[in-house]
Amino acid sequence: MEKKNINWSELSFAYIPTDYRFVSHYKDGKWDEGKLISDPECKMSESAGVLQYAQTCFEGLKAYTQKNGRIVTFRPDLNAERLISSCRRLLIPEVSKEVFLKAVDETVRANAAYVPPYGTGATLYIRPFVYGSGAVIGVSPAPEYEFRVFVTPVGPYFKGGIKPLKITVSDYDRAAPNGTGNIKAGLNYAMSLYAGYEAKKNGYSENLYLDAATRTKVEETGGANFLFITNDKKVVTPKSSTILPSITRRSLVYVAEHYLGLEVEEREVYFDELSDFAECGLCGTAAVISPVGQIDYRGGSIQFKSGMEEMGPVTAKLRKTLTGIQNGDIEAPSGWIREIC
Repeated sequence: MEKKNINWSELSFAYIPTDYRFVSHYKDGKWDEGKLISDPECKMSESAGVLQYAQTCFEGLKAYTQKNGRIVTFRPDLNAERLISSCRRLLIPEVSKEVFLKAVDETVRANAAYVPPYGTGATLYIRPFVYGSGAVIGVSPAPEYEFRVFVTPVGPYFKGGIKPLKITVSDYDRAAPNGTGNIKAGLNYAMSLYAGYEAKKNGYSENLYLDAATRTKVEETGGANFLFITNDKKVVTPKSSTILPSITRRSLVYVAEHYLGLEVEEREVYFDELSDFAECGLCGTAAVISPVGQIDYRGGSIQFKSGMEEMGPVTAKLRKTLTGIQNGDIEAPSGWIREIC
């Protein structure tokens, strides 16, 4: 199969329309079988639930061309389970795991020419999402829904690839206790837009959000979980009911324990202990794991021992091992890799 004429190494993390996308409609109490279409436009009522009351949730995963030429996805079953959890919280009819996996498989296979070749550093980003398409005017769930999957080839999420980032502590809260911080709802990301704009305007790559209740504990950024490395090479990840359960973070924790033999601890992480850590990373589907070199907060600054020039040694091993598994250079745990074609 001939690939598209794209300069893969120059791709940014931006939308490029591809040839096909999957769509399924929910009406009269059930989902239809769904199909591939070529039209990238969504058509809905001006009073659609997603437009009036932000009733939508989404997922993000990637497809890879492995060394042997296979096109695969990475742990898509976990994305399917997380979408179901998000749908339940927002009173959206659940998209079954079987339908989710079928939709992802078919969309990737139909757009195989857009999957970046092995070794280019680029990937095919997959965006499944579901939204209230039916008309509502009172505050209530929409009567109809649409589930779609589109794909787009992408490069690194952060400019500069894996160069250490400088981030800042946000004065805004990302999620409230007993709120929706633990699901992948579109409204969570809308809430972070203004804070993210302010951070970038002031020269930062991202925000660090503290817990809304006490503003003493580390939560996450607008789009990634945190991993910290202690001086004795223990991997520490924040624990909170308002953090999105990142599939990449869960995978990195497994890699740390079972591939690298490192001790891992999931616990509450207090902001005033950050200066004790040797390394810091942001992890997620888009970022994989990106190093943080400095965190600024109200005139003060925390600089990690790993510095601002290169990724810390433990973070680098974690990234190399996980991407090696995804690209087929390292044997994956059972069930992690799903072959598309």
